[in-house]
Amino acid sequence: MPGTTVLVANRGEIAVRVIRACHELGLRAAAVYSDADADALHVRLADESHRIGPAPARASYLDRDAVLRAASASGADLVHPGYGLLSEDAEFARAVTAAGLAFVGPPAEVIAGMGDKVAARAVAEKCGIPVPPGTGALTPEQALGEAARIGFPLVVKASFGGGGRGLRVVTSASGLAGAMAAAGREAGAAFGRSDVHLERYLQPARHVEVQVFGDAYGAVVHLADRDCSVQRRHQKLIEEAPAFGLSASLRAAVREAAVALAREVGYVGAGTVEFLVVPGTDEFFFLEMNTRLQVEHGVTELVTGVDLVAAQLRVARGEPLPFTQDEIVVRGHAIQARIAAEDPWADFRPAPGTLTALSVPLGPGIRNDFGVEAGDSVPAAYDSLFGKVLALGADREAARRRLGVALDALRVDGVPTTAPYLRSILDSESFTAGTHDTSSVAREWAPSALGLQVAAPPSGVAPPSGVAPPSGPATPSGPAPSGGVAARRVRIATDRGPVEIAIYGSAPRASRTTATAAGTAGSAVGGPPTAPMDATVVAIHVEPGQQVAAGDVVAVLEAMKMEMPIRTEAAGTVAEILVAPGTAVPAGTALLALS
Repeated sequence: MPGTTVLVANRGEIAVRVIRACHELGLRAAAVYSDADADALHVRLADESHRIGPAPARASYLDRDAVLRAASASGADLVHPGYGLLSEDAEFARAVTAAGLAFVGPPAEVIAGMGDKVAARAVAEKCGIPVPPGTGALTPEQALGEAARIGFPLVVKASFGGGGRGLRVVTSASGLAGAMAAAGREAGAAFGRSDVHLERYLQPARHVEVQVFGDAYGAVVHLADRDCSVQRRHQKLIEEAPAFGLSASLRAAVREAAVALAREVGYVGAGTVEFLVVPGTDEFFFLEMNTRLQVEHGVTELVTGVDLVAAQLRVARGEPLPFTQDEIVVRGHAIQARIAAEDPWADFRPAPGTLTALSVPLGPGIRNDFGVEAGDSVPAAYDSLFGKVLALGADREAARRRLGVALDALRVDGVPTTAPYLRSILDSESFTAGTHDTSSVAREWAPSALGLQVAAPPSGVAPPSGVAPPSGPATPSGPAPSGGVAARRVRIATDRGPVEIAIYGSAPRASRTTATAAGTAGSAVGGPPTAPMDATVVAIHVEPGQQVAAGDVVAVLEAMKMEMPIRTEAAGTVAEILVAPGTAVPAGTALLALS
């Protein structure tokens, strides 16, 4: 493909991944960037770059016309959308094709069909694939009757989009209306469509998916399966390939189902068919199909030896699949940890900022997919994910241990990250045994339950720096979000019985991640509720004159694609609302006045 230019219509680590694949194939890569990303790594790596607008994604990366203008200016032949943003926007795919360019992905009609989750359920049923009890898109007025038919618990799901956005679990009728409003609001902000539908919430369940690939000549293959059951609020945290603990019959069934679905819709390019599996059985249900590359594609690449991005580019150019089903062989096991600028000790609050230091692990079987270097920033306007650490081993246990060592060696200074939290999950009993499910994070893997604690140092005693405690549960290092420091409590046997002590300081097994002081959500104690970070006001839940109690949710903000409830620190009366929904507010902005 000499002489071809690829317009990379994305940002962050996936843009970096695609640009590097382009260069390996001898292709030119043109980047797009917003004002927030003018100095970003993907811009520095590209052969040329084009500004497409201000920081908000809707005014830049989601602006179809601006991206198409950049494609025209660069002389691109292909447009690779990465994942997220415009990757599953059928109108964008259609516009790319209409402009005479090749879209790196399936045809627009396939994106539209599979992007409609209700229509996708119907296709799955046509293929004989089990689906959970559910509904079509519906209004709040229709929901109660349908919920009674399906039964609780159920999940309110965005009918368009993916990536875990626009999902809410409901356990009773009283929470249904609020969940529908929240899911619709989140879906509308992320995908431009606020339609929602209902499905039976299956628990316990594992999240198993199959990587599929097709070409324009009717060939469709699978590239094995993955397990993505480590999730928080439907956002994946750790992924692995192949899926562990499946019987031979179940593994064959989900792979055959995925290929059948892809063949039925005339799929072209890389895609993923997702299922819920009932643990300990061969029972599985269709969840959705993602018509794009997945964040977790790297674990599949490691165990199959296939470069999925290179294959995407070749197929988009009209070439046949560069491999057959018989040529795809799984060797070993791979596990990936997503590294996000979030604070696990403050309810995973997004924490944008500048990376004052970044050192990634090296060694056999280790892969790092990062969209940043030391000195770069993680902007508040976008997703908090900025990197991934992957490990390949001869088997699952070898991969688990290797990834743990890699996370020990990862160093990130300037923002708190999920790395030490994920490191602890790797050592948990249920993860090691492979008995976890999609609810394990909420049920048993709270930071405190994993031995991760935040505590204030003894009065008048400054915590030592650079002190490495004995081996044990992973802990965060540096200042804690509450203003204290990270502590690990250790029980020591003495001649007078067991004694519990707190050890302060950095811990090697915490990936030496420095957490910045972020404060508690809302305000200082007793003060007016404020924005804890740069964010957008999603909703205000109170009115002037309303009485509020300490802990009441008075507003909802959104930052880095996550909603944050803002609570009062003290009781009072709402004197004035200071911001309106849709307003962008900097950190520290008072949201309302209390008297």
